[in-house]
Amino acid sequence: MFNSLSDRLSATFKNLRGKGRLSEADIDGTAREIRRALLDADVAVPVVREFIAKVKARAMGSEVAQALNPGQQVVKIVNEELVGILGGQTRELAFAKNPPTVIMLAGLQGAGKTTLAGKLAHHLKNQGHTPMLVACDLQRPNAVTQLQVGGRRAGVPVYAPHPGVSSEFESATGDPVKVATDGLAEARNKLHDVIIIDTAGRLGVDAELMRQAADIKAAVGAHETLFVIDAMIGQDAVTTAQAFNEGVNFTGVVLTKLDGDARGGAALSVASVTGKPVMYASTGEGLKDFEVFHPDRMARRILDMGDILSLVEQAEANWDRGEAEKMAQKFADQEDFTLEDFLGQMQQLKKMGSMKKLLGMMPGAQGMRQQLEQFDESSIGRVEAIIYSMTPYERNVPKVINGSRRARIAKGSGVHVSEVNQLLERFTQAQKMMKKMAGGGGMPSMPGGGGGMPGMGGMPGMGAGGGASKKRKPQPKPKKKSGNPAKAAQEAREAELKRTQGAAKRMDGSSFGAGTKDLKPEDLNLPKGFEKYLR
Repeated sequence: MFNSLSDRLSATFKNLRGKGRLSEADIDGTAREIRRALLDADVAVPVVREFIAKVKARAMGSEVAQALNPGQQVVKIVNEELVGILGGQTRELAFAKNPPTVIMLAGLQGAGKTTLAGKLAHHLKNQGHTPMLVACDLQRPNAVTQLQVGGRRAGVPVYAPHPGVSSEFESATGDPVKVATDGLAEARNKLHDVIIIDTAGRLGVDAELMRQAADIKAAVGAHETLFVIDAMIGQDAVTTAQAFNEGVNFTGVVLTKLDGDARGGAALSVASVTGKPVMYASTGEGLKDFEVFHPDRMARRILDMGDILSLVEQAEANWDRGEAEKMAQKFADQEDFTLEDFLGQMQQLKKMGSMKKLLGMMPGAQGMRQQLEQFDESSIGRVEAIIYSMTPYERNVPKVINGSRRARIAKGSGVHVSEVNQLLERFTQAQKMMKKMAGGGGMPSMPGGGGGMPGMGGMPGMGAGGGASKKRKPQPKPKKKSGNPAKAAQEAREAELKRTQGAAKRMDGSSFGAGTKDLKPEDLNLPKGFEKYLR
């Protein structure tokens, strides 16, 4: 969503690189470009003015003047002030001392409240809570059914005594306030420690919407009221947020549809304008496309610094610890990296979610955006099919896979032989890399890198990879024989002398580093039992 803003800011900071001292004109020009970038991204004008004023004040002070690298210091200042706009500190739910904790969702129709209710319930369930969903949206057609489907997918019970309406021609008959209070009583009876109330929305802010939401909040004594806002809404986000803040006094904000391609800057303004923190972010349609909102990490993503912490957390949550320990032991014992291991690593990566999102968290990912957009997620499935079409022996000893075997594997997996060849080439590169790292040789240079993230060309879905082939050194052309008979005879004698000297050198073992002294097998550090061949 923030690609355009990231590109503009990255281009602005490039102009500061390599400068030992920043003049007032440099700072003014940088501030002007940052202002334009934020306004183009739909960030609210008052927020932009305050942000630029703080950045300029700090950039013109001793903080930058005394820095060894003023350009990097300006980036640091922008990062810190951007964190301030986004809310400053990470805030999670405050649970009630006496359960159940009541969480009410409020927002406009279409913001994604019902979908978010299922995601939030799934998130809390994974944390060890026992949530229950309450369907209080009795006005939108099939809203109750949608919540029931979401609850079933999340493995969470849904309290829905009223079916709601099934079409836009029906009028709502149920009382959402009574449903909410009955749901609270049901949660207490069945010992649920969290209830999530899904309320009705409107196409726009109106008095009836606010009164209904306020009545539900007062009736159940909501501990947390989350304002759900579509990150693609534009400049109207600030006006809507202010209206809901006055109407229901929400305690936190949830951004939805962060995976969209809109500019999304208005969503960044909500925390600054309302003074309420952004607590969660929804990044897709799946149950797992939901994360705690960390202002510092989001700022780093916007500035193309990467989000390694979130990447590590996803790995810890989804990676099989036993499999990781087994692979680490195999790595330590310097055993061969097989296609079985390769398949296992690919499957572990699939558990972590979309590869595009994972790679987008890497520092410098903006410079590889074109490759990321071209990344084919389905290619991982094709790699699995190719490996599954091999026999266990072929997976563990890939060297035996000749032309006829490759044709059979391609036919069994439904791909072209060239894809099998590309997979085996990439695997060979990975195998060499693992051997070198296991031997303490460090990380070898990977083919296909072009800046940003090396080795992208060698990944499934990113093309064949392999990078540019090494240029061969031109071989010296043989000298032409001289037309002078005396000179030609002299050249022939010199060539014969060099040849006999080379033969003598090979005979005395100097080509193997032995010199002219006698060979001693114990000095050559040969494998055990090999010395008998030298006697």
